[in-house]
Amino acid sequence: MEFLAQYNDGFAGGMGGMGGGFNMVYLVITGVAMLLSRWAGSNLQKKFQKFSQLPIEMTGAQVAQQMLDDAGIHDVEIISTPGQLTDHYNPVKKTVNLSEVVCHQRNVAAAAVAAHEVGHAVQHATAYPALKMRSTLVPIVNLSSKYMNWILMIGLMLAAGGNTTLLLVGIVLFAATTLFSLITLPVEFDASKRAMVWIDQRNIMSAEYEGAAKSALKAAATTYVVAAVASLGQLLYFVYRYMIARR
Repeated sequence: MEFLAQYNDGFAGGMGGMGGGFNMVYLVITGVAMLLSRWAGSNLQKKFQKFSQLPIEMTGAQVAQQMLDDAGIHDVEIISTPGQLTDHYNPVKKTVNLSEVVCHQRNVAAAAVAAHEVGHAVQHATAYPALKMRSTLVPIVNLSSKYMNWILMIGLMLAAGGNTTLLLVGIVLFAATTLFSLITLPVEFDASKRAMVWIDQRNIMSAEYEGAAKSALKAAATTYVVAAVASLGQLLYFVYRYMIARR
């Protein structure tokens, strides 16, 4: 979304030559994406706060350790990390990084998040294809993210004069980030599924609380869906601009 500000500043005049109407299309796409992103993030925060009030016997760290043990995974370390909703699995260092509230608190939200992150560790241990593909894309996406905004900005300016080469390069870089967002979806959905199956089998909370845990994970998944849809929408916009410039 940060590209929106750069886009508005850089293209206010240069893009007019290719049709102001298309400028508005981009603004609508990114505007809607920003609103949906804010809603998804706010919904996740509310769900987390609500389900943090539902107590269980185990802390998030204990849930994570038990799930790792049950999966026969003994080379993954559980680490407490600063911040809120900063939980993630690091496949390079083989660490389940849990935010302080998730790591130390005993509630449904903490258990759901911890189990979800261990779900990624299980994916890694079992060579889950989508996770392997996403990990392969990480260095490409990191490189693309550094340069694609500038390349797209300059490429659109040059395309107004008929030179579309740089714009095509920018589109390829943007496509890599979009592909990463799309591949992230099955990875996240599968991790949540593994988490809920384990929670049910281990019976660490009541059936009612399991429903709350599932709701929390769905809220988290929504943020990834919004990001993927937004990225795809922006990619299609740039492709369309490229096609217009090639006419």
